[in-house]
Amino acid sequence: MNSFLLFVCIAMTAVALWRLPALRYGDPLRRALWGCSAGFAVALWSRFPPIKHSIDSLGITDLSALTKDFAAMASSLALLSYAVTSYGVSQDAPPRHIEICRRVARLSRRATVAVIPVMLLLFFVAVDRSTASKDFTADHAGQWGACLFATCFYLYLGSSGATCAYQWWHVSRRAESAVLRVSLGLGAAACSLFATYSVTRLCFIWGALVFAPSRGLTHLVISFSDVFNMLGALLFMCGASLPTTGVVLERWKTRRMLWRLHPLSQDLARQFPDLSFQPPASRLREAVRCTPALDIRLDRRIQAIGDAVEQLRHHVLPELWPVIEQVTAGHPDQEAAAEAYWIAAALCSASEGRRSELPAPALPPKPYSDSISEGRWLVRVQDAYARITPAAVNALLDGAGRPPLAAQAHGALA
Repeated sequence: MNSFLLFVCIAMTAVALWRLPALRYGDPLRRALWGCSAGFAVALWSRFPPIKHSIDSLGITDLSALTKDFAAMASSLALLSYAVTSYGVSQDAPPRHIEICRRVARLSRRATVAVIPVMLLLFFVAVDRSTASKDFTADHAGQWGACLFATCFYLYLGSSGATCAYQWWHVSRRAESAVLRVSLGLGAAACSLFATYSVTRLCFIWGALVFAPSRGLTHLVISFSDVFNMLGALLFMCGASLPTTGVVLERWKTRRMLWRLHPLSQDLARQFPDLSFQPPASRLREAVRCTPALDIRLDRRIQAIGDAVEQLRHHVLPELWPVIEQVTAGHPDQEAAAEAYWIAAALCSASEGRRSELPAPALPPKPYSDSISEGRWLVRVQDAYARITPAAVNALLDGAGRPPLAAQAHGALA
């Protein structure tokens, strides 16, 4: 059980740290989601035995239980705030499930002002804390002070869990995408488990006032309720992270695209340095660069490649393209290979200082829909470009003819 708890603690902490930049933005939705993750992480760590013992050693018996409950209450309020902010905040006549969530959130926020002082009073006055407890609910079962204290906490967690579960189950059926449906479904399942955990613990601690539970029953109820709690935290973490997983995957694909395009773009930037938005850097340095944003860097990279290819038209003869079409006729990716051979030959001609009197025709147009599709095409060109040998380039130029050197062309015109 402790191993599973440690895994959930680490995972929830990772999510909270991942969402930490939300504090820099004014978006209440991001802040609320971070508050949920951070509060759950603190509450879970407060239960992990080494951390629990460290907190309790500060001089206040069962301080870890108080820390856990207050952190979980803060998470409950953030959870309700997230649910309210996500749906229909600005609607004057929202659907019934959203109106219920609004009312519960307003009631919870107002009740906090009175509930927290009451819980502190009960904790330090009414709860028997003569000895440290291993599990607060189990060790204080049957004590009226602990029952009142636990009721304040479990009502918060249970009401927020039941409200969000009701809303998200209702909304998940009408979600516009499969990812969102799964995400809302996981969130609803997590909140249902939080509500079940709260009801189970409340029934147990109040039932213990009437019937003294056996040690076996206590262990069974506490163990199962702990599984509900940790599994709920794990499902909530997965549900909250699932929509952003697609964003992370797209960023990874863009970063990988920039990595693969680097050799071609660097060769072109060295030949035409004035066309690059940034001086050409090493592949590793480009990979760890954080600014500007990835989509901007990809747009700039594609534009710089396109501008350089346009300049290369002045360094080859018009007869080069028909020769390349014959050479690449049997290539598996004939169109990309033909463009790669043309770029390689034009780059070689430009590096030799040759310039044609008339520019070669533009390369065949491609129906790009966005930067990603154009980047994918250029990756195919780069793959073919990387396999071209200098001997093949020289054979192409010999077959199509080489433009005169720039100085000779200038002298002939003079």
